[in-house]
Amino acid sequence: MEAVITRENLMLAYQRVVENKGAAGVDNLSVAELKPWLKKNWRSVRQALIDGNCQPRAIRRMDIPKPDSGVRTSGIPTVVDRLIQQAIAQQLSAIVDKSFSDSSYGFRPGRNAWKAVQQAQRYIRGGKRWVVDMEIWIWRSSST
Repeated sequence: MEAVITRENLMLAYQRVVENKGAAGVDNLSVAELKPWLKKNWRSVRQALIDGNCQPRAIRRMDIPKPDSGVRTSGIPTVVDRLIQQAIAQQLSAIVDKSFSDSSYGFRPGRNAWKAVQQAQRYIRGGKRWVVDMEIWIWRSSST
């Protein structure tokens, strides 16, 4: 947790949350209000993180209209929770990303679907004959 709460890591997380903008969560705290809120409340949030007592707030449900009809339901965490999640994700991805295959492109920093297609084309030009697209999905019933 020490690495998560360093000033450098938190500043980077803060910048990413601010750049991403996004709607307020259930507490109605906007991204614009985050900095003053943190100045007033950061010590208690930091201590809760250190003590392992930090609990995320409820998620705000929002229905987003789809262009072709229907809606997509999205969950919006509070901006404080987004800051904490981003700070944790930055530290975890630095550790975990190293263990992934070079052929893995899903949800990885600096990688995307277009880069995966380009790599597949290089493999084909190099004589490979198969491209595999996989998604790992775990379903758990409510009884397990």
